[in-house]
Amino acid sequence: MTPKLLTCLLLTALAGASGVAHAERADRDKPMNIEADALRHDELKQTSVFTGNVVMTKGSIVLRGAQLDVRQDGEGYQHGVVKAEAGKRAFFRQKRDTAPGAPEEFVEGEGEVIEYNGKTDDVKLIRRGQLRRYTGGKLSDDIMGSVITYNNLTDVFTVDGEKRSNLPSSAPAGSGGRVRAILAPKATPGSSPAPAPAQPLQPSGGLNSQGQ
Repeated sequence: MTPKLLTCLLLTALAGASGVAHAERADRDKPMNIEADALRHDELKQTSVFTGNVVMTKGSIVLRGAQLDVRQDGEGYQHGVVKAEAGKRAFFRQKRDTAPGAPEEFVEGEGEVIEYNGKTDDVKLIRRGQLRRYTGGKLSDDIMGSVITYNNLTDVFTVDGEKRSNLPSSAPAGSGGRVRAILAPKATPGSSPAPAPAQPLQPSGGLNSQGQ
């Protein structure tokens, strides 16, 4: 059966680095379309569980993972929780509005669990969270943390590191829980595009591949 259907850091600085770019405002009002291998729907509880190679699109928003739980609240807003396969990360991507003639911009991220709140229009990347911004196809910002929350309407990011006490005892000192960020300077009119950050992480593959 195959049914069809983001300690706080910043990051208004990251939103400012994108100039006039904003998340696609119309995405919030678009229908949620989901593809999966199987579906279990409970009409009484207004919940649906999609399993197996799940792909959700909502305007320019794309979510991918192994399982997607969707519920609708009493006000009609849809909420989704995407879970990855063991050892992998679920994937999120969204196009940003840009000024006429400006390069295309995309925000994409990964986490073991990704939560989408249809009422507040937030995306939360949980455990091994990573958020990247691409301008003209080039990686410009790269943020990593335990929990990353991205608001689609305000373009504000918050990042939480993981407490050292919560890390495995085998983790080396200085690793793991710290928030890490590479932020490219904002390009000014008439200036050359900023160079790509030194030693950026490898971008994820195409829309049909799941984050590792």
